[in-house]
Amino acid sequence: MTADFPVRQLWPAPAGAGGPLDDEALIARYPRAVVPWLRVNFVTSIDGAAELDGRSAGLSGGPDKRVFGILRMVCDALLVGAGTLRQERYRALRPTAARRAWRRRHGLPEFPTLVVVSAGLDLDPAQPAFAEAPVRPVVLTHTAAEPPPGLTGVAELVRCGDDRIDLAAGLAHLRRRGLHQVLCEGGPRLFGALTAADLVDEVCLTVAPLLAGPGPGRISTGPTGPEAAGPEAPGPEAAARLLPLRHALGADDGTLLLRHARD
Repeated sequence: MTADFPVRQLWPAPAGAGGPLDDEALIARYPRAVVPWLRVNFVTSIDGAAELDGRSAGLSGGPDKRVFGILRMVCDALLVGAGTLRQERYRALRPTAARRAWRRRHGLPEFPTLVVVSAGLDLDPAQPAFAEAPVRPVVLTHTAAEPPPGLTGVAELVRCGDDRIDLAAGLAHLRRRGLHQVLCEGGPRLFGALTAADLVDEVCLTVAPLLAGPGPGRISTGPTGPEAAGPEAPGPEAAARLLPLRHALGADDGTLLLRHARD
């Protein structure tokens, strides 16, 4: 862990001088919930772009990467859509030695579990996220999907739904396995589907001080209602819901880090 990229609390107004947050103080701003919890983490430009040149890396600076690492460190499972897994070229989830030590001290397994959501199972078993994983990944899919050769050798398939993925059932399965604190890193279609199903408890949003211009998509997209997230999903009229701001942090480079969460 590192505090090389200073971050300060802007709101609520900090007590005292409001200097840079050290690692422990920053970790405390992103607590593990006492109930099963789904946290979503995204970075966006000022004008709402979710990517630059096809990847989110162009939006993510040092302060965002610092929080990104903390969120991965404190979760039980990392949830990601298959498209994002491919596009962002995910590697195996291997926290640094310092972060693994933090997890051990707090009674957590050394490594979080990777969970991939894939309706088509267009996945490469040789991708490092699978082939080099220290913990066997889980793939949430539906009963009509056929896995490619070799996938079941490197990942566990969990079928939730007959012809589309029931995300509520998938999260329930994870929680039965003890994976209560789930961090979702997208992509936009998965975020949209989770929102449509009213499964999002928290959103951590980094606003990069950049204008991306027209072209890139927003952080949430896709259909709403049952087509998005299975038979238990509410209709489009239920998509908007209040998610109060819990804190606003700022970095010297102009990056804004927001945390919104349910009561």
